[in-house]
Amino acid sequence: MNIALPWLALESVVLAGVRIAAFLVIAPPFAHRGIPGTVKAMLATGLALLVAPRARAASDPADVAAFVAQLMLQVLIGAALGFLVALVFSAVQAAGGLIDLFAGFQLAQAFDPLNLTSGAQFQRLYQLTAIVLLFASDGYQLIVAGLVRTFDVLPLGTPLDLAAMGAASADGLTQMFLAALQVAGPLIVVLFLADVGLGLLTRVAPALNAFALGFPLKILMTLLLVGTAFVALPALVSSLTDDAVTSLMGVSG
Repeated sequence: MNIALPWLALESVVLAGVRIAAFLVIAPPFAHRGIPGTVKAMLATGLALLVAPRARAASDPADVAAFVAQLMLQVLIGAALGFLVALVFSAVQAAGGLIDLFAGFQLAQAFDPLNLTSGAQFQRLYQLTAIVLLFASDGYQLIVAGLVRTFDVLPLGTPLDLAAMGAASADGLTQMFLAALQVAGPLIVVLFLADVGLGLLTRVAPALNAFALGFPLKILMTLLLVGTAFVALPALVSSLTDDAVTSLMGVSG
């Protein structure tokens, strides 16, 4: 009894699954360590089965070397696309880091076991809030849809345009800093003016030791004013989602 397997279809599923899995490991919100690896593997397999008919592999199934080369290429493409999405959404974490830096919360850094990184309070708060907003607003569906559309403009077997990838990375880095300053900028200005006022007060009346009161004052001001920046997060996450999808299609196209 001979059973004929559709090798081309199976190869397409494997190659598409490798690209999607590499993307999910790096791109938010799926990259968060709170999402089990089993869930990522199941999601990658399900999406690979969906996109396999539109992402047919053109290589010979008997050529093992070519198949391994295609696997490595899909890992590279998936990781590159995931890096672009992660770079776009890192603006939220950068905004929280700027607030921690100017408010003095960097002195209270703690190790985050979910991300295996160290960060202060607002940096982690902003990061977790962005992840929650991505799931609550269905923004993750737009990211997945953008990933699926990359198989139309960047089919299996097509190499990644490194020039377009470099240009997109440079543009994403610029936009990350710009978005971080737009979110945290007003609060940073207020905290900077508070430091200037305390410095002038110390010069006028050195006996007051104004800087000894500066730390609790800056903490109070941060807690009162951080809501201004925090309210802007939903609109920022929505804008960053559109930017992430645009970056995916720009590199693929």
